[in-house]
Amino acid sequence: MADPTRLSDVERDALREVANIGAGHAATALSTMTDRRIMISVPQVSVRPIEDVAGILGPPEGVVVAIFMNMLGDLTGRTAVILPVGAARVLCDLLLRRAPGTTGDFGGMETSSLKETGNILTSAYLSALSDFMGMMLVPSVPSLVTDYAGAIVSTAHLDLSPQRDVVFCVDTSFRLEGATEPLQGEFLLFPDSAALGAIFDAIRIG
Repeated sequence: MADPTRLSDVERDALREVANIGAGHAATALSTMTDRRIMISVPQVSVRPIEDVAGILGPPEGVVVAIFMNMLGDLTGRTAVILPVGAARVLCDLLLRRAPGTTGDFGGMETSSLKETGNILTSAYLSALSDFMGMMLVPSVPSLVTDYAGAIVSTAHLDLSPQRDVVFCVDTSFRLEGATEPLQGEFLLFPDSAALGAIFDAIRIG
């Protein structure tokens, strides 16, 4: 396979269209859950070597929240929804219908809410990819980790086989009704080697 990190315009457009469809479905689900308008946009989709991913999450010493899920079905891999800790607190305030600035530590209710957000976002992205590829892709039960950005990526890499060294990165921007600034996050897909080949076959045909 040619260098998978070098996308043509057609390949990038195909991936971005899939991501936009998934983001739209996730926004609808979150809006229904919170009874508040939420828009999710996809500014950029890229494919990166895993060693470059930590750089897009902010400073290595910055604390982030990661919701990990396994991708199961016809293809396998791992996914992660990663949010800066400040953005995760704002989302918890919204999801739990609290006054802005209320959330501090992530207890049971906060963790459950963030896992559900990660589940909704991941399920929507995988559903869009499933429809595009004509394959069954389903997420596992989510797990949540709060750690430094550099450590999060290292943990994800260590949990995967050495062949899984390429990551699909989807910039994910949450716009909340009434908020002045969007919340920035990342959706990451760590495909195994078979999934990587299948995705590129699909976007080249598509």
